[in-house]
Amino acid sequence: MPENDQIKRLLSAVSLNDDQGAYRELFILLHSRLKQFAYSILKSTEEAEELVSDVFIRIWQKRDQLLSIESPLLYFYTTTKNLALNRLKKQKKQLHLSFEDWLVHMNSIYFDPEKLMLTEEMMRQIKKAVNELPPRCRLIFKLIKEDGLKYREVAELLHLSVKTIEAQMAIALRRLGKCMHIELKTPLPARLLVKK
Repeated sequence: MPENDQIKRLLSAVSLNDDQGAYRELFILLHSRLKQFAYSILKSTEEAEELVSDVFIRIWQKRDQLLSIESPLLYFYTTTKNLALNRLKKQKKQLHLSFEDWLVHMNSIYFDPEKLMLTEEMMRQIKKAVNELPPRCRLIFKLIKEDGLKYREVAELLHLSVKTIEAQMAIALRRLGKCMHIELKTPLPARLLVKK
């Protein structure tokens, strides 16, 4: 994944050279996504903002260990999730939240309207269909299609099986197909679902 390579390059510059420019670029690249993910758990804009700042402070403090991170995007999401759950635990809130409790807002649906020549109305219908997905399905769809995580990484992040992720993506794709009047008469083959 090109984005993981870009993140690895930036982490390497931060780790090896204490490069503040690379650190700033990393912050700009990931801040809004991580804040949105933290907000989905904490349900507070201020707490989500503070938590993401904590994530980046930790990155700077542990910069000598950054080269050992295999999948940096997954690392950032996992760190954000763990800090959010720890914060909830300290607030004596329910530690184990169901996916239905996570507020997920879609920024985009990962399609380029110019390339696909979609009309504005069709884009509105697709966004509406995505936002009407069940909460867990919408979260999984967002992490894969908007944030670029792989099926295996989402499964690890959410403590689900890869089969569950595949099933949820199949549900999402079928619903999007219905909204676009594309009938899927047979189940989607797994090879079409697995992100390489």
